[in-house]
Amino acid sequence: MNLPPYSRFPVLASATVLLRPVQPADAESLFEISFYDARPAQNPPEAAAMQARIAADYQLGTAIHWAIVRVATAEVVGTLGFYRGFAHSTGELGCVLKPAFRGLGLMRAAMQLAIDFGLHEMKLAQLVAVTTRPNEAAIRLLERLGFAETADLPGEAVAYVLRRVPESA
Repeated sequence: MNLPPYSRFPVLASATVLLRPVQPADAESLFEISFYDARPAQNPPEAAAMQARIAADYQLGTAIHWAIVRVATAEVVGTLGFYRGFAHSTGELGCVLKPAFRGLGLMRAAMQLAIDFGLHEMKLAQLVAVTTRPNEAAIRLLERLGFAETADLPGEAVAYVLRRVPESA
């Protein structure tokens, strides 16, 4: 497996989104969507502290976290990454998008970049994503990207998995 930290942080791009490291200057614009251990930031300084903890997790090799930048406007519109370590060749993919940018296809493009990176560069055997039943848009997106529902979790949470297709021998 090829896991973080990398000698150069991987920057990924498509025609619509750029995935790059989260910068300290991004904290204020990401405040409304900053989370760590499923707990939201209460203010911009706490969001900055959360981003610093995620950056430290990257240095420990247990996470990789990107800012999602909309190419057309150069705005930071969300974040995504692999979290909670890579035991058993598995990466948990988490993402969040600012409400104003939902429905534009940006998260789909960003997730496809991350999925390709996780499966082909990191050599993860499977990707896991967790959402809630009421988040129908996230469920539709996961299913369009090839994830399959695997488990009901406590509360309204539900787990989805995408497995790497074995290469032909």
